[in-house]
Amino acid sequence: MSQPYGHIRFKWWKGLDPKDVAEELRKEYAVTAMTTKKEGVEISIYKDQRDELKVAADTLIALISPFRAVLNQKERAPFTERDMALRKKIFELYPRDRPTPFPWEWSIEPKFEVTKKTK
Repeated sequence: MSQPYGHIRFKWWKGLDPKDVAEELRKEYAVTAMTTKKEGVEISIYKDQRDELKVAADTLIALISPFRAVLNQKERAPFTERDMALRKKIFELYPRDRPTPFPWEWSIEPKFEVTKKTK
């Protein structure tokens, strides 16, 4: 039995604002805001980068943060047209396959199937 699809995409230098992305994606997909902010004083250079969006198509889910998008499935299944459209959008927003410009730690996309269109 094969593993569910899982792939990570990255954006360098200037991160995305999850709120702006949410407005655009909400037209086609179920979008849920996920926050992990703590109350009180917090010392962290990443505290403003923890907010994520969960974007769900049919079988594909994307967890979106300012510099990274994680695409995955709960169970292995062929991608639907909506899944493929979400995948394409994430690849446009996050064009990189590794977290830095340096040539290490790249993410190789696993093979996947696409549902066949029925007439």
